[in-house]
Amino acid sequence: MSCEEETAELLRRAGHKMTPQRLLIVRALRHSGGHINAAQIAELVRETYPFVDVSTVYRTLDVLKRMKLATSTDMGGGDVVWEWAPDEPHHHLICSACGHVVEIEHRYLAGLEHSIQDDFGFVPDMHHFAIFGLCRECHLAESADADAS
Repeated sequence: MSCEEETAELLRRAGHKMTPQRLLIVRALRHSGGHINAAQIAELVRETYPFVDVSTVYRTLDVLKRMKLATSTDMGGGDVVWEWAPDEPHHHLICSACGHVVEIEHRYLAGLEHSIQDDFGFVPDMHHFAIFGLCRECHLAESADADAS
């Protein structure tokens, strides 16, 4: 069974129709190789199906997110990016000064996830986070500037 057929079956079992547009949206997201925004997905789909509306893309992405098949994150670029849900959650450290992005494993946030659950009885959705701050180089440059003042 292909990945598209598998996804179509999951959607059907959850009570969602698998229209040709949805299949193309799933394919574009699943094979994007990383983060992609809704407009980019719409562009990819329009190569095959020129009449797809971006609202169809957003509705499909919302369904996929609720089914935990896709994740969304604000990476600080002013637009939410989407990614096919990886087998293991991962997160990003994003430098607010230079924009450098480092992907980190979920183990760095697993303790936080458990503490929130233990302390508050709240089950956080911790599949894809963007954490903003300063990378080592920008932090050192900022510290040097502060020392020079």
